[in-house]
Amino acid sequence: MTLTIFYATSTGKTEDIAQRLAALLGANTDVRDVDSLASAEDFCAVDAMVCCVPTWNTGADSLRSGTAWDTYVEDIADISLAGKPVAILGLGDSSSYGDYFCDAMEELYRAFEAAGARMVGSVPIDGYTFNDSKSVINGRFCGLPIDEDSEPDLTDERLGAWARQLQQDMAGQLG
Repeated sequence: MTLTIFYATSTGKTEDIAQRLAALLGANTDVRDVDSLASAEDFCAVDAMVCCVPTWNTGADSLRSGTAWDTYVEDIADISLAGKPVAILGLGDSSSYGDYFCDAMEELYRAFEAAGARMVGSVPIDGYTFNDSKSVINGRFCGLPIDEDSEPDLTDERLGAWARQLQQDMAGQLG
């Protein structure tokens, strides 16, 4: 089974993180730019996925990524992804935007959850410095927040731990 990492980026940071995560997850991992999709139904064609999203439209109620994800987020809930494992990774800046830290993760999480996906990869909020985030659901981040602006020294450790967690969360589904 193949894991596909989807990303959209404005500055290149989200693509870089997607590539770094793919290297940690190893063989049977593809990386695709969301800009290359024809429609939200393209998500149905993959076995399992990680969706990497930045938060640009801080404080907005919707379309928070400011990237190609905004083109698909409303359509995702209308497709059937019953039981397909999906994890979300978000980039944000906890110092400059601590009131909206990685908010776009929540938007994608809710869309894939509504499509019936099996959401994996939540992490504790411990060790993060932020004021508020819509991505905190039931006391945990709904995916992995990465802060390349204020905490880049923590990225490798966070990615490594999360890659191991995903391999467990998706055990039996990844080859």
